[in-house]
Amino acid sequence: MLDAAQFAGQVTLSQLVQNHVYAAGTVGAIFVVVGLILIDVGGARRRNQFNATIEKLVGFFIGFATYFLVGFSIWASQYYIMADATLTDTIKDWWLGGAMSNALAQNVDPAVFPGLNNFQIFVFFLACFAGIVNVLLHFAVSERMKASAFYITAFVATVMSSILSWITWGSVGPLTNIGFHDFFGVGFVYLFPAGMAMVFVSKLGARPGMFSPHPKVSEYRSPNLGLVTTGLMMIFASLPMVILSCLFFFDPEALAVSVTMASTSVGIAFNNYGLAWAGGALMGAVLAYSTRKFSYLLLGPLAGYVAGASGFDVYLPWQMFLVALGAPLVTYVIYEFMQKRNIDEHKLMPLFAGAGSYGLIMVGLIAAGTPRGGYFGIEEGAYAFQHGEISLVMQLAGIAVSLGMGIVTAWVLSFLFERTIGMRVSDEDQAEGLDKVFWGIEPDVNPKTERAS
Repeated sequence: MLDAAQFAGQVTLSQLVQNHVYAAGTVGAIFVVVGLILIDVGGARRRNQFNATIEKLVGFFIGFATYFLVGFSIWASQYYIMADATLTDTIKDWWLGGAMSNALAQNVDPAVFPGLNNFQIFVFFLACFAGIVNVLLHFAVSERMKASAFYITAFVATVMSSILSWITWGSVGPLTNIGFHDFFGVGFVYLFPAGMAMVFVSKLGARPGMFSPHPKVSEYRSPNLGLVTTGLMMIFASLPMVILSCLFFFDPEALAVSVTMASTSVGIAFNNYGLAWAGGALMGAVLAYSTRKFSYLLLGPLAGYVAGASGFDVYLPWQMFLVALGAPLVTYVIYEFMQKRNIDEHKLMPLFAGAGSYGLIMVGLIAAGTPRGGYFGIEEGAYAFQHGEISLVMQLAGIAVSLGMGIVTAWVLSFLFERTIGMRVSDEDQAEGLDKVFWGIEPDVNPKTERAS
């Protein structure tokens, strides 16, 4: 029984339904991590699979814990600032030991903080994506960056991506309130690590056997493309619940608006998500069969999804399909350019920097003038509901800020690593395999391409 000191309005059945929505999105985010690990295991050299997987998991939990520590309070500060509070107030409430982070919802007056359970669950939800940023970054540096350097990077990247999410994702942050539109967080989840990859890849160089033979690695081969494909479909199956969690729900009953406060509906957002994958997969298949390169069968659907993610809430389904058809072509141009110049990076720059930027630009072209921003229920002032409009200029500004923060962060870290602990695993250790070098693990088979000549 609730006593007089407790607030039943915080724990109603309606609140519980919304709690389930965001909890389901959190589960979906965790399964995205599973899919990413399957892709990594299927695409890494057999001699590096265990080490690469462990580094991704540790990097994920560094990001996860750091976000609980301080990252969420940085992102949530946009709503406190909207209500004339400060970042200091947000940190007091939402750092790991904060008042709201540790309060029971039924003990908090709705007049002080309504819907507290939802916000608490949202910490877990966004912490998963803070960890995913590190997992994605590791794809670009796997097998060649020192673990110590990567783990330090994971902590710093979480703090910086949290600042970027405050700027670019939500409805009342500095860029989002005045017109930058990003439904899924393409800027801080995808473009930011892609910007970091641009710097790190140039510093780390290519892996042995990737573009030219090495005495111990005559060529670089992916050991299990079946696992890569399984991981791809795992991500496809997991993201619908994440999409649902990027919506806010208001009375009457379950009126849906996107995180940017753009008018939308659950059905439109879901159908756009599906068609983004379909359009990318079909154009990827055309490219793969035309070029006889299997990689486009895998890059295609991901390119369609990444390009569509920023606009799932504002596109019409037929528009989404057409945008997704164009995404693999952007990825193709960038990927071929990189391969000709022996740039050893196969995911973040063509997919995230390329298709992600293309998608943000298309939102600015197709959905220009769409009202969004502010906060539901506010009728006037700087944070009035839907006072801002999508514009191409603001989309370009968001791209520049997202990539720029990644580039600057990685440049500063590289500068420090090169003068202190170092950041690159030696060619000899890379060729020998990090499973053996660090853990004494021998592969169960000795591929012909990895035998000493």
